[in-house]
Amino acid sequence: MDIIDHIRFITTSIRAKRLHSFLTGLGIAVGIAAVILLTSMGEGLQRYVLAEFTQFGTNLIAVTPGKVTTMGTSLGVIGSERLLTLEDSEALRRIPGVEAVVPVVQGNAEVKAEGRTRRITVYGVGPEMDRAFRMRVQSGRFLPPDDPRTARPFVVLGHKVREELFPDRNPLGERIQVGNQPARVIGVMESKGQVLGFDLDDTVFIPTVRALDLFNREGLMEIDVLYREGVDPEEIVASIRRLLVQRHGQEDFTIITQQQMLDVLGSILGMLTVAVGALGGISLLVGSVGIFTVMTIALRERINEIGLLRAIGARRSQILLFFLLEGTLLAALGGAAGLAIGLCCALIIHTFVPLLPVHTPWTFVVLAELLAMGIGMLASILPALQAARLDPLEALRSE
Repeated sequence: MDIIDHIRFITTSIRAKRLHSFLTGLGIAVGIAAVILLTSMGEGLQRYVLAEFTQFGTNLIAVTPGKVTTMGTSLGVIGSERLLTLEDSEALRRIPGVEAVVPVVQGNAEVKAEGRTRRITVYGVGPEMDRAFRMRVQSGRFLPPDDPRTARPFVVLGHKVREELFPDRNPLGERIQVGNQPARVIGVMESKGQVLGFDLDDTVFIPTVRALDLFNREGLMEIDVLYREGVDPEEIVASIRRLLVQRHGQEDFTIITQQQMLDVLGSILGMLTVAVGALGGISLLVGSVGIFTVMTIALRERINEIGLLRAIGARRSQILLFFLLEGTLLAALGGAAGLAIGLCCALIIHTFVPLLPVHTPWTFVVLAELLAMGIGMLASILPALQAARLDPLEALRSE
């Protein structure tokens, strides 16, 4: 028998049992569709979060007070033997390779202007914050490079705050109240949107020393260090550690590079993608049971046919191959249908729920089809071995 005879024999067998073949393919199709849809959502979420996280660049280093970390957050945010100070941030500027240093203090406060009041997030930052985090000023300017200990009471509005407080006119030069402090508006930021759930448009930026006074804090919550492209981050980290240990007398701080954060985030999201794909794999297990059942039934219904083939010279290996190819073809057809269903569902979700990120790499498509074929072959092995071991004479006698 040549390859054409093999294909004709298998397709004839599949067409003869249309209902069985359809139900078997349906089980595999549901499984593949579930795997494709769930992994597409997981991959889309991973890409979305990483894109949001890296839009500020990858050459940033965060220094937080406190040495011990829990759930990725320094315990020094609550308390530390020695807090990070404005003097520490100024000292970090002298490290070779450092482009910008941003001392950060964050909190919530009421902002009042022209009879309007909003309670929003207030960031106390340094004058290099816009450059370090790749943010642009729409009008006016960002905070000027004043003495960090006596910075003037200026404020830069987020895009949404500007529209809420000054909807009809230019806010530059206007006076507003930030908490209990008066301030003059010198700039308005371009719209940045939400980043990992934080609305950077619904905020204002004031000098760090003003934020320390506003929130009655003695130390900084974080110091962000921007280093030049091409500089080894490990060298910058080592320099930061040496300098702060020299100033503090001990290592009572935590240094986290952007790459470390990305690695942890990527591993977590990768595990999430695998987990949701495994949930779809349960459906594939059901589909494999269906193929095994159909091939077992086919063996019982075709004993005479197998005996005839063996009597006219078919080898055991050919009988084995018949059953393996039939199961594999059934799974391949079901897998192709499942791919079409999964991709259509992903497209529909992306169209009607654009905020839900969905991405289907072609490697997922190829691997899903190969997985379906592999499941079909594995599920057919036992029935195929039973068919190949049948005695020709006994098979011909059976009814």
